[in-house]
Amino acid sequence: MTHPSTWDIGEKKKLLVFQRSFHEHTLRMRVVLSQLPLSVCVCLSAILVWLFFPATLENPYFLIFLLSQAFLLAVCVIVPWHRLPFPSFLVIPVLDMVSIAFGREGGQEALTGLSVLVVLPVIWLCASGLYPKLAIVLSFLGPLAIVWVPLFVRGDLTEQALTKPLLFPILILGIGVSVSVLTLSMVRQQRAMEEKDEALKEALEVSTKQERLLNTVMEALPLGVVAVDGEGHDILMNRRQRQTHVLATPTDIDDPNESQLLIFDVDRTTPLDADRRPVRRAVLGERFTDQLVWLGAGEGQRAFTASARPMVDDAGKFTGSVVVFSDVTDLVNALAAKDDFVSNVSHEFRTPLTSILGYVELILDDPDALDARSRKQLDIVRRNAERLLTLVSDLLAVRSGQIVIQPHAVDVAELVRGSVSSAEPRAAKAGIRLSVDLPEALEAHVDSSRIAQVLDNLVSNAIKYSPDGGDVEVAAWEDDDFVFCRVTDTGMGMNEEEQAEAFTKFFRAGGVRKSAIPGVGLGLPISKAIVEAHGGTITLESEPGRGTTFTVKVPA
Repeated sequence: MTHPSTWDIGEKKKLLVFQRSFHEHTLRMRVVLSQLPLSVCVCLSAILVWLFFPATLENPYFLIFLLSQAFLLAVCVIVPWHRLPFPSFLVIPVLDMVSIAFGREGGQEALTGLSVLVVLPVIWLCASGLYPKLAIVLSFLGPLAIVWVPLFVRGDLTEQALTKPLLFPILILGIGVSVSVLTLSMVRQQRAMEEKDEALKEALEVSTKQERLLNTVMEALPLGVVAVDGEGHDILMNRRQRQTHVLATPTDIDDPNESQLLIFDVDRTTPLDADRRPVRRAVLGERFTDQLVWLGAGEGQRAFTASARPMVDDAGKFTGSVVVFSDVTDLVNALAAKDDFVSNVSHEFRTPLTSILGYVELILDDPDALDARSRKQLDIVRRNAERLLTLVSDLLAVRSGQIVIQPHAVDVAELVRGSVSSAEPRAAKAGIRLSVDLPEALEAHVDSSRIAQVLDNLVSNAIKYSPDGGDVEVAAWEDDDFVFCRVTDTGMGMNEEEQAEAFTKFFRAGGVRKSAIPGVGLGLPISKAIVEAHGGTITLESEPGRGTTFTVKVPA
């Protein structure tokens, strides 16, 4: 290996000195560099005088000029300017003017124009940016003194003698003013740049902190988060999402694209179409919530819900999307286990209930086996057993998602009247006023028993959940080939969260649970399943303490 020589190291240091920006040097070096141009010019002038006018070297004024310049350069190098008051170095250019005055007086016979050297200290003064007004004044008075003082010393004070050299200080003044203006402009620009630089540093610091906070939050989230740009490229992905991505990666593909990932529909076996996959939907700009998908294969397969929100720029243009994946495997398995339990229990109930109903029917079919009182009691047993069997059948139907309907021509107005008539005793006992708003007839092609079941549920709930009395209104009408039924009460009502869960199996509102009103939370889910089996919809509007309105809409 070749080691650099001492000369090479020295040359590199020199190059570094001149490659640095002026303001990056120490104060002492800046003072030396400011004096150096004049010192170089003085050296060149001395060499010219020595070569062509050696007699001038014996002139005492010229010698004072040379020696003072050497002294001033030494002062620039030796004095620790950083320990003195900051503007103290400006004494150097002022003394340079005095020194140049001696040089002009002693060397003008040999070299004309030595007084022009005064432009260098003038530039120094004006370019320093310190005391700009004083610097401009000195840029005129200094050169003026250089050309006038010798006239006063010699007594040559004629008007012509005083006027003749005036162009020189005026010219130097112009140079000083120009340098001062440029310097002040540069100082203002520098300050503006420094302010911008500080603002950028602060913005960068804030951005860095926010990025650090975002990364910390992202890594701490129990959710998988991925952000994609408008072309579908990943721009952000947290640790949990990277694990999810590994779960959905086929074993035979190292870097799969979206269409190759193991993403399945709710049945866990059907691969999702490319355009239905969460990330692809997000790239297309869709906004969705809780799309259920299964990722992976075999025993390691997991269920996730995916939600996406698009990102837009200031102009409203789509720039990407954020997709959040939440592992809901345990919840899905728990719901499946609950449904299986309900289904198994319902099956177990169905067999003895069928047997009970069969034997009750046999007994009731024999007119001589029972007296009137026993027959009435058995009728009650049969009616409640049939009701319980219907509930079990509905549980099984809701579990399988299949409600069997047998539509036929029905007068819906008559069904409403029947439900209201059946509910009148309970309404009277609860102090509730029942009212109806019906046309004379309202024909529709529906399953009468199932629609009656829906009406009974809604009217029963309206009475049940109005414990302090009030009004219940039942209305029905036809509009645009649809039949509408509305049940309105002035009871307890529900908040927004409870309304969102109202049609969920086994759900009961908090106020209902606290009031100990009986029920199992199946009436509304069953009603919803029946209405949807007819191709209709059921909606609700509610306000806590103000009551609830259910509206059923089915095709006529």
